[in-house]
Amino acid sequence: MVLANALNNSKKQRQPLLQVENLTKVFGSGKNEVIAVDDVSFEIYPGEIISLLGESGSGKTTTARMILRLSQPTRGRILFKGKDIQAMKGVDYWRQVQAIFQDPFSSFNSFYSVHSFLSKAFRLKGNHVSKSQQRAMMEEAMKKVGLNAEELLFKRPHELSGGQRQRLMIARALLISPELLIADEPTSMIDASSRVGILNMLMDLSRNLGMSIMFITHDIGLAYYTSDRLLIMNKGRIVERGPSVEVVENPTDEYTRRLLADVPTLSKRWAL
Repeated sequence: MVLANALNNSKKQRQPLLQVENLTKVFGSGKNEVIAVDDVSFEIYPGEIISLLGESGSGKTTTARMILRLSQPTRGRILFKGKDIQAMKGVDYWRQVQAIFQDPFSSFNSFYSVHSFLSKAFRLKGNHVSKSQQRAMMEEAMKKVGLNAEELLFKRPHELSGGQRQRLMIARALLISPELLIADEPTSMIDASSRVGILNMLMDLSRNLGMSIMFITHDIGLAYYTSDRLLIMNKGRIVERGPSVEVVENPTDEYTRRLLADVPTLSKRWAL
């Protein structure tokens, strides 16, 4: 509780980077109406790592898509640094908010090389960067994520592994230097041996660059390992929230207990 109180007091002294207020998304109408996200509210603070956690169909990815302006809310609003994101120019917003998607294979055009993929990041930067500067920045970004630019820069997607593609997504984010990174199931498409490395890399970026990260995941073990706070989502609503240790050690919602029961090393901390 001392840690939780300290975290709460610290937040009171800071302004949220992102505020989600009464967010609702409805698909269809009448008898076919489906409420995918139901009156969801939360904040993300500068440099904070949080996880929006839930099973498939819980509404977490729909929430992320609205934050990324890939889907329009039915009701509610999203504020970035106090400004409604719908009032911001898309290019201005996406310079500051970027995503790593669940399927790294879908993020690459099969006809483009790694060089072409990374060079498109400079369109968002808004300032002129010479070709030689671009090349140097791409090589440095690839080095930071453990990739050899000399070996991979002119390869095409089919020549890369899933882990390499996911690392390139992170390298692209590094080139843009967003303040908030949305990571949607960032390790689900890569082999187990690469997962911890990817997660540690993202956590290092947050610590070293002050970047906020929001993980979208069904894996409460991953969320506990990476995140300062957990937001547990079920049937479109947030049913539990709090510091990661507090949620795992003292879950109050039955749905959270069920998620924990699927992770033996975590479920030992409490009894059903």
